[in-house]
Amino acid sequence: MKRIAFFSVAAALVLSGVGLYYGAPSLLKEPLLHLNRSLSGMEEKTTTAALHTIHYLDSGAPSQPAPTNPDTTPLVLLHGIFAEKDHWVDFARPLTSQYRVVAPDFPGFGESTRLDDQPYDYAAHTQRLGALLDALGIEKAHLAGNSMGGTIAALFALQHPDRVASVAFIGAPHGIRSPKPSTMDRLIDAGQRPLVAHDAAAFRAMMDLVFEKRPFLPYPILHATEQAALRNAPSNTRLWDAQLKDRYLLEQRLGGLQQHPVLALWGDSDRVFDRSGLLPLQKLLPQAQLEALPGVGHLPMMEAPADTAQRYARFLEGLAPSSALASQKIQ
Repeated sequence: MKRIAFFSVAAALVLSGVGLYYGAPSLLKEPLLHLNRSLSGMEEKTTTAALHTIHYLDSGAPSQPAPTNPDTTPLVLLHGIFAEKDHWVDFARPLTSQYRVVAPDFPGFGESTRLDDQPYDYAAHTQRLGALLDALGIEKAHLAGNSMGGTIAALFALQHPDRVASVAFIGAPHGIRSPKPSTMDRLIDAGQRPLVAHDAAAFRAMMDLVFEKRPFLPYPILHATEQAALRNAPSNTRLWDAQLKDRYLLEQRLGGLQQHPVLALWGDSDRVFDRSGLLPLQKLLPQAQLEALPGVGHLPMMEAPADTAQRYARFLEGLAPSSALASQKIQ
């Protein structure tokens, strides 16, 4: 009887947990996010900059600073449109012991404030990045960005070259015309907004567009992501249209980035920006290190976080001053 009672209680607990997981997912979202951040050594913080309250993740001072980063220049990771800071957490995990890693929710996205009377075009984003770095006491950073975030990183480096140690496109940046039109290019040319989801079907189509191999997302987080996308669809339309005005902005200015070390990790199966965009990128930035990631879509930091982070770490190691490399070999 005791054994039957034990299994009955255990079954009840399991069923209760399953019911909570699927029946009240909002209660589990924050604990799950907190756990994943903790595994990567990152903590959520807030600051105020450029009229916005900005939420960001910060790993703090590294426990084992990289020998190739003697001045401990932080890594600042910038998400794409309608994305958010937690998309970087798995990617950051192998980096936080050697670097301070900061991943903000850009103003207008994620948990940071979105104001009806403020612009959210690239000029505004670039100015706000400077204000955020000032608020965090970061004089110089390695900037890495995905999609919109990569474009912001490049534009900021062009405006403030002394504040940027390197630029990395983790996934294709927005603003380069690919010789071969992508799936998203064709949808845009047909008058659609493929990254603005007004209903569940459109959300699923968006997920299929951005991912080649969709990562595991716990249901509470996936559910919250979908609900936020549907809830914000009207204002997301405004942000989408503002960015579409600058559809090929980056290729017009990218040549000025030739004095910076640049890495581009472009998903070989990217349906948002076709991989043929590597060709004009190579012409504009002959010094850049360019890599196509096999079997990866538009979000490599989520689809293949460990491999993508390893490639980025090797790029950073290659930037080390010769004195730091010599010291590392002696040790």
